[in-house]
Amino acid sequence: MKNIHAKSDAALREIRAFGLAYPGAHLKSPWPDHCDLAVNDKTFAYLSIEGEPFGISCKLPASNAVALMLPNAQPTAYGLGKSGWVSVEFAPGEVPPIALIKSWIDESYRAQAPKKLVAALAPAAGPAAQTAKKKTAKKKSTTARQPKRAAQPATKRRTKRA
Repeated sequence: MKNIHAKSDAALREIRAFGLAYPGAHLKSPWPDHCDLAVNDKTFAYLSIEGEPFGISCKLPASNAVALMLPNAQPTAYGLGKSGWVSVEFAPGEVPPIALIKSWIDESYRAQAPKKLVAALAPAAGPAAQTAKKKTAKKKSTTARQPKRAAQPATKRRTKRA
């Protein structure tokens, strides 16, 4: 019998190799039947294993609202959805949109990795990166416009006179 998961397994291997190419990325298997992507022991993508339908959970701080519009997407369980984590499961044998999943891996890595490792990367591309850049620029510009307070001279304490 032909393996129904052959194409999705090939996509899984490609996506896992893509994620492992990031600085400091490694495999993490916290539970049986898990082979997840992590950086500094901090998971940035929970992935299905070969022989099962393709599934992924990752942190998408900039694009989670768009990702949740997919019919097979939902906030990640165990309260992770509140922090921007999204889980997507595909039908048996269905091949995931590899370019989209790679962009999610990139966004999730950047959200979870130490700033020093992220700084070593090329700037992020895509709509999620543009949104994140705009938010960062907006924060910087509003703080830059605020006038600095002049140092107040120390005042003498007033004592009550009887």
